[in-house]
Amino acid sequence: MPSEPRRILIADDEPNLRRVLRAILERDGYDVVVAADGAEALDTVTQRPVHTVITDLRMPKLDGIGLLRRVAADYPDVPVIILTAHGTVDSAVEAVKLGAFDYIEKPFEQEEIRQVVAKAIRTWELHRREITERQEGRGRYGLIGESTVMAALYGIIERVADTPSTVLVTGESGTGKELVAKALHENSSRRSGPFIKINCAAIPKTLMESELFGYEKGAFTGAVGSKPGRFELADKGTLFLDEIGEIPVEMQVKLLRVLQDSEFERVGGVRTIKVDVRLVTATNRDLAKEIESGAFREDLYYRLNVVPVQLPPLRDRRSDVPLLIEAFIEKFNARLRKKIAGIEDAALETLCAYHWPGNIRELENVIERCLLFSAGPLIRARDLPPEIAPAGPAARVEPAVAASLKDIVRAETERLEAELIRRALENTGWNVTRAARKLKISRKGLQVKMKEFGLREAQDEKP
Repeated sequence: MPSEPRRILIADDEPNLRRVLRAILERDGYDVVVAADGAEALDTVTQRPVHTVITDLRMPKLDGIGLLRRVAADYPDVPVIILTAHGTVDSAVEAVKLGAFDYIEKPFEQEEIRQVVAKAIRTWELHRREITERQEGRGRYGLIGESTVMAALYGIIERVADTPSTVLVTGESGTGKELVAKALHENSSRRSGPFIKINCAAIPKTLMESELFGYEKGAFTGAVGSKPGRFELADKGTLFLDEIGEIPVEMQVKLLRVLQDSEFERVGGVRTIKVDVRLVTATNRDLAKEIESGAFREDLYYRLNVVPVQLPPLRDRRSDVPLLIEAFIEKFNARLRKKIAGIEDAALETLCAYHWPGNIRELENVIERCLLFSAGPLIRARDLPPEIAPAGPAARVEPAVAASLKDIVRAETERLEAELIRRALENTGWNVTRAARKLKISRKGLQVKMKEFGLREAQDEKP
């Protein structure tokens, strides 16, 4: 669990159920808040950060579907789990198609609720930030950018969106792979169908098959009822599998069959289910290297890579940084109730020059932090975090505050040290152990430095 407990909101008009769920989740270390109806739950979400919502379908004042619609519209990064009684499962399935993360049928097993909540929190952590608010003139298809590389991306989306072809989106973490998947769906003839997304890194490998293909009652311990998988839910729509490189090899064979035949069986079932699903996948890994190591099937790779889409890192599209900053300022002005008018030239110059190892997601986080702590009408260079501007123009924008020679030397040393660490990490594929060996420092020491300089691993570290 993270150092600060994740907050779970439970919305249900049954006091006993709220009490039971709260006890289960608090034992797992979550911060749990409760609401007796949808309206009260919505007030809670607007007043304090919530990381996952668990809501009953039928409640007074505002029902579960109404709450789902409001949360999905205003807080798209917050997963919503639907609780449903026997006889309303069809409604819960429809709720998933409308954007709910998952549903749980009453009566439920403790382990089931714990697993679903853990997956929801993990998904929130992996997709904590999404660029969801776009304006005309900054880009196309809900994406922001007017650079040459972005124009090429728009051209690909235009050509392949309304086709059944499988798309593989690759790029570093934080480059907007899910936004591309959503753009492909919303600009296709499937736009009226469901857009189902799942982060494969958030799903335990032992549960991957039941997540994708569903299960029948009694298929395994805790399977108290039948449940459709993501492929079934995505019928006549689009299924987005993020972090596709995390799927275990034994599951890749079954995924290949679905792609070839458009059919599968639920876990524990014998009935063959036919589906019409457009598949979009994404990864920040080099799948060619995964094939060489035996971690990814070559035949599946070629089935997924019909249309390859390579997203550029932010450092290769620096001319788009001002547009992104403008969009983020507007977004967080509304969310944080701030009135920041823009950004000073010196601060903008610093942000455009930064290498952005965390890409668009890192930029978004930086702008949110600046709005939280900025006291004036503009974001100033001194409002930027030290890992962005430890020295240079940002340190010289106010001549009245003259730094000593010792301070200047220390800041420049830190800048050089951060740059050397970043290069070592990039040269070793962000493998901390190998980078530490290359820098001739301990692995623990490197991790401390990475935290100090705000450097985050661009991909999961290989053992």
